[in-house]
Amino acid sequence: MIDTDMPSIAETGTIVGTPKLPTDPVVRDIMMEDITTPIIIDGEEALRQIEHLRSDDLSLRISAARKLTTISAALGPDRTREELLPFLSDGVDDEDEVLVAIAASLGDLIPLVGSTAEKNYGASLLGPLELLLAVEENTVREMAAESAIKVANSLNDNEYCTEFVGMIGRLVTKEWFTARIAGCGLIPVAFEKMDDDLRVRQLIFEVHFIDDAPMVRRIASRNLGSLVCTVAETMGSSSIAENGPISTTLLDLLEYLAGDQPDSVRLHTTENCVCFGNAMTVIQNKAASDQTSMGNDEELITIRSNALVKRILPLVVATIDDRSWRVRWTAASKFASVVKAFSSINNTMDALVPAYEKLLQDPEAEVRTSAALNLAEVAKVGSKVFPVGFNEDGMDCGDDNQNNRVSIAERLVQRVMALTEDDSENVRAALAMVATELAPLLGKDITISHLLPPMLLLLRDSTSEVRLNIISSLTMLSDVIGEELLSESLLPAILDLAQDGKWRIRMAVIERMPLLAKQLGKDFFNDKLLELCVGWLGDDISSIREAAAKNLKDLTALLGPKWSIQYLLPRVKSVMEHPSYLRRMNAVQGLVKMATAMDVNSAQLEVLPVLLEMACDTVPNVRFNVAKGLGIVGPLFKKTVYESQITPVLGLLIDDPDRDVRYFASKTSDELKIVFEDDQ
Repeated sequence: MIDTDMPSIAETGTIVGTPKLPTDPVVRDIMMEDITTPIIIDGEEALRQIEHLRSDDLSLRISAARKLTTISAALGPDRTREELLPFLSDGVDDEDEVLVAIAASLGDLIPLVGSTAEKNYGASLLGPLELLLAVEENTVREMAAESAIKVANSLNDNEYCTEFVGMIGRLVTKEWFTARIAGCGLIPVAFEKMDDDLRVRQLIFEVHFIDDAPMVRRIASRNLGSLVCTVAETMGSSSIAENGPISTTLLDLLEYLAGDQPDSVRLHTTENCVCFGNAMTVIQNKAASDQTSMGNDEELITIRSNALVKRILPLVVATIDDRSWRVRWTAASKFASVVKAFSSINNTMDALVPAYEKLLQDPEAEVRTSAALNLAEVAKVGSKVFPVGFNEDGMDCGDDNQNNRVSIAERLVQRVMALTEDDSENVRAALAMVATELAPLLGKDITISHLLPPMLLLLRDSTSEVRLNIISSLTMLSDVIGEELLSESLLPAILDLAQDGKWRIRMAVIERMPLLAKQLGKDFFNDKLLELCVGWLGDDISSIREAAAKNLKDLTALLGPKWSIQYLLPRVKSVMEHPSYLRRMNAVQGLVKMATAMDVNSAQLEVLPVLLEMACDTVPNVRFNVAKGLGIVGPLFKKTVYESQITPVLGLLIDDPDRDVRYFASKTSDELKIVFEDDQ
């Protein structure tokens, strides 16, 4: 229990000998400059926060828990260790919100618990943190783990091994499963800084990954991959020696967890296999650059790596046929990482690519969708594989048949046509997003013969999202085969989407118009799509009309002011004569945006006169949009233009009968006066 009498504070209300700051500069800086909870060296405040820790009011306890640095600074290092930390240890049955705040604050007390030349007392914080690491609430354990890692990093090597690693050893052997979960999560963190003897001991902890509680095995499975990477980085090639930790303990654990009954445990198999593959690559790269281990025999390291991979690949392939669709979905979503992790290891793609093709044909639409999204990334791996139907029996083809190998992209493109006929629109939409990325990998001839036909089918798909996705991703296809082959096929799909009943689809088409103009060229765009862009100024949805006005600016910036003046401006002028004031108003807004994308001379000679003419429109809404537009384009011009052309029109608008017009005209006039006065 904390002694709240605090005789050194009670008489004066402040720390005796004020200002009495610690000599340790780190402690002094935290006490004076803590950003989140400034430390107030005030006895009354410390007493108040201590009382709040024992209050029945939950909000007060949470507030006090967030200010443990304030309390600790007032108590001093000795009383913090002897009174505050035991008090916190006794309160681990409090509400979860309080425990989260305490767990977070304990990590900030490291410099406040004191240290001497002989001893760092930071390890004293591990006591209450160990208790918090065993509570039921996951968020408390996560915050306690973060603080425990902070504390561990402040310890010297000896204290790290005895205190932090010792705490993990106790956690993984506790009866309640939540403590074992926390211990499993900390094992990968602790491994790197342990000495060799403790590493052996720590790997014995891994036996606890084979736990009776499925919840513990799930966390163990989730953390196994990061442990493998840490072991590979720390121990190098010795970790895959005959008795190395990866060759024995860790790979055995992977095989055990991959065959576990609950799918929540098997769910991490794919990610763990990726980590094993990355570990093999790291070890081989280290051996290539520094051949000081294992008798300087890089070939032996490669042989052992390949032998381990032969045990890992069947686990990856097994996830493809797993009875749980969630496991298969996870494998599909991470398969690009799988092929990248094993791409540097010989002959692995002959097993992985057929497995990926099975995912593309999975019974569940969600799995096929996830697999389709990875199509381009899988194809980008530079390895060669046998084509479909070649060596289906798995026999060794020998060196004579290696010339039959093709790129992964050439093999996978054979599956694209089947996916275009998939019953799920989500699968087809996913395919439309990524399939065109195969074009640069295939080359022009194969793209035209095998990839272009399914892409044209997607352009005629019954679902608007599919057509939109394919239009949005045609850049690479156009670069490979040329715009001529695409133009006529694209037009019907674009026109159909432009009139889609869903306004968000029309919005997406508008946003992609500059890209289409770049892909298809000026001539095709002028003939087929320009009228469409101007026509959107009269759409029934205001968001579409605003997007159409912005689109005029983007087209002007992309194709240049000369093109805009020759092709776009005449069409916008014709809209300004439309009977509907809404169309005239949107044309004014588009004209203003076009001016901001032009050079000053073009805007002054071509756009400004048209804009000023619209100040005489019969509808106030149009006139006050002219006033607002002048405020935007006015600063682009010289002062002489402002005084001779803009000021007279603003004067007329300031005297307008409509009060909204007068308001915006006055506002614009005041803003421009400031701009041009500053230019003097």
